[in-house]
Amino acid sequence: MLPQGYEVSTDPTRIDLDYVHRYLSQQSYWAGAVPRDVVARSVANALSFGLYAPDGAQVGFARVVTDRATFAWLADVFIDPGRQGLGLGKGLMDAIIAHPDLQGLRRFMLATADAHGLYERYGFTAVEHPERLMVKLRTDLYPRS
Repeated sequence: MLPQGYEVSTDPTRIDLDYVHRYLSQQSYWAGAVPRDVVARSVANALSFGLYAPDGAQVGFARVVTDRATFAWLADVFIDPGRQGLGLGKGLMDAIIAHPDLQGLRRFMLATADAHGLYERYGFTAVEHPERLMVKLRTDLYPRS
């Protein structure tokens, strides 16, 4: 449940791309200096969730890459650092988990370095057979100076 006045929306026209890009490219530990046009494509081609304060300002974001049938990958989840500790991460996750297009999925995955406790509340666990997973990872694409 979100604090009074906060809301989550999947309306793509409400996403503040400059805000999302700024956070991902300057503050996140995972995105490096990702270009704005790449962020725009990633938002447009995913089920994107914006989190908004009572005044309408965007204060959080997440996106789910999914076929809306069997698989989903949760990515780029963040809450504005100045608003952390208010329960907004839980409220954002509540909205994601309840979204009608994400029901009945066989596999819902994510990667995190520091939010295991949050995601465990929603049924996420360590991968049972990590030896079965593979990745093609390019960490050199958007290096920060």
